[in-house]
Amino acid sequence: MKFFCLTWLSLLLIACNNSATPIPDKVAINTTKKANYINPQVIQTPDQNNLNNNANSQQHTQSIVSLIKQSPRGPVRPPQSPTIYNSEAVIPPQCYTKHQEEFNPCMTCHQSYPYGSRPNAMNDGGLQQEYAFSDFGATNRWQNLFEDRSTRIQAISDQEILDYINTDNYSTLIEQLEAMPDWQGPIPKLNDLHLGATAFDRLGIAKDGSRWVAFNYKPLPSTFWPTNGATDDVMIRLPRLFSTTSCNNSQYSRDTYLANLAILEMAIKDLPNITTPVIDENNICQDINNDGIMGKVITLPRLTYFVGAARTIQSHTMLYPKGTEFLHTVRYIGVSAQGDITLPPRMKEVRYMRKDTYLSPQSLLSAYGNEHQEKIEERLPNYTYRQDRGSNNAFGWTLLGFIEAKEGHLRTQNQEETLFCMGCHSTVGATIDQTFAFARKITGRQGWGYINLKGMPDAPTLLSQKNYTTTEDFNLYKTAQSRHSVGEIQHYLEVVGGGDEFRQNPEMQKNWFKEGRVIPSAIEGKDVYTLITPSRRRALALNKAYYTIVQDQDYIHGRDANITPATNVYQKVDENTPVLATEKAQVWDIRLDW
Repeated sequence: MKFFCLTWLSLLLIACNNSATPIPDKVAINTTKKANYINPQVIQTPDQNNLNNNANSQQHTQSIVSLIKQSPRGPVRPPQSPTIYNSEAVIPPQCYTKHQEEFNPCMTCHQSYPYGSRPNAMNDGGLQQEYAFSDFGATNRWQNLFEDRSTRIQAISDQEILDYINTDNYSTLIEQLEAMPDWQGPIPKLNDLHLGATAFDRLGIAKDGSRWVAFNYKPLPSTFWPTNGATDDVMIRLPRLFSTTSCNNSQYSRDTYLANLAILEMAIKDLPNITTPVIDENNICQDINNDGIMGKVITLPRLTYFVGAARTIQSHTMLYPKGTEFLHTVRYIGVSAQGDITLPPRMKEVRYMRKDTYLSPQSLLSAYGNEHQEKIEERLPNYTYRQDRGSNNAFGWTLLGFIEAKEGHLRTQNQEETLFCMGCHSTVGATIDQTFAFARKITGRQGWGYINLKGMPDAPTLLSQKNYTTTEDFNLYKTAQSRHSVGEIQHYLEVVGGGDEFRQNPEMQKNWFKEGRVIPSAIEGKDVYTLITPSRRRALALNKAYYTIVQDQDYIHGRDANITPATNVYQKVDENTPVLATEKAQVWDIRLDW
């Protein structure tokens, strides 16, 4: 059984009347209608080892597609507001957490590393111990955190929300974008993406020839844990040169693509070598492991340059090459007939990133310096917003986001909704080249394929001693090493004091805590799926809570699907707000020691 794979998609609930109409604005509790599950004996997922059997796979996909209805169409471009309500929307809700001088959820974003050890020079680890907001940002404008949704949640039946999340709004979006003669932006198309794993072969390469590649990664603590409101997947695509051989009439080469993806992974994670799927050097026309033999390889050493038609492009530590793209879908929480947590067809958001400009480490250092100066001067964030074409984050990347409209289709985010995305993907110290997921991929050959949390170990954070050169740095490293001797999730629970930044997830408290303390014996040996997925009851409640936000269309007040009002959050911070004790600060790395 695989989390987020189509094995469980075939068990998803389908509406009894086989319709996919959105839930009306006011819904009544349905006490008589029961869930209608697809019989798992009728719909079977093809074995992962045989996903390249195109005939069987295509036939299976068509059978699934026939059972999933598309959402209705609607306006793709929302009205643009002439004003910005929250000019500091780059500060996420989690930054207003009451940590009571003890709990530290801030570590997963705000980190400082030895000077020159990586291109990210934000050096913001001090924000773990300081609410360094502008005067405007000192007021928490994420008012959805404090809304009591319990009555509205109770008014939505389980069947209604299950019918809703099992409709496909992604295909509707792509069809609309392709039909718009005046659309000026990218179209993040990947056939059958709403079906999850079915869209990819066993190594994660998209079956539609789009060259998107899915990888298996550990979700970032704790906003992207399913128990806190959403499931997601991430795909990467390199420019066409990286999948083109330098011989054989410069054709597409799967081997070349796999080799270059492995070279990139070593660069992003700063690894000396890596395992790979079987790669035939004869199809690349290059001895890529430098052993003097043209043959098949399953390991690669660190290479300075990419291979194939991209052989003149240098591989830079912790930087992506120009033209790299990411596709990230944020979804509701699917539930199978057996209660397993899955990734459903309906998407809350579709997020797209493209690296349009390569900035050298020296140029990035200057850009971070500008950012520091702007913060000192308390200048409000200002990003170039180009509507269809997205927003530039000033570090070489363009971001474009789509989000659910009230009627259920996906629409572009307006300027302020996009501003929400810019903070995390521009100026936080923990990211690698302004991104999160790829650095958290299971390293090497085992990490290529669609996301699957079942069986994934709770790997600890990766701490590299080589970057800690001074005595002070080395002491920090040794302290961090002792703290991270357990899995990352266990460490996070211990440091944060709960299963989310707000310490308001009752299931996580019940499962892994006793009298406010983590129970190591309860966590030991558990896989990631077991540790961070919710019960069926909580999953449905979270889905319903988020649906009320969709109906209100008030994303500018927050997107967190909290079931009850948040209590461990400040409405406003000032100079008297308690700060974290120095000894509670944490050294943490987004990379993992698999």
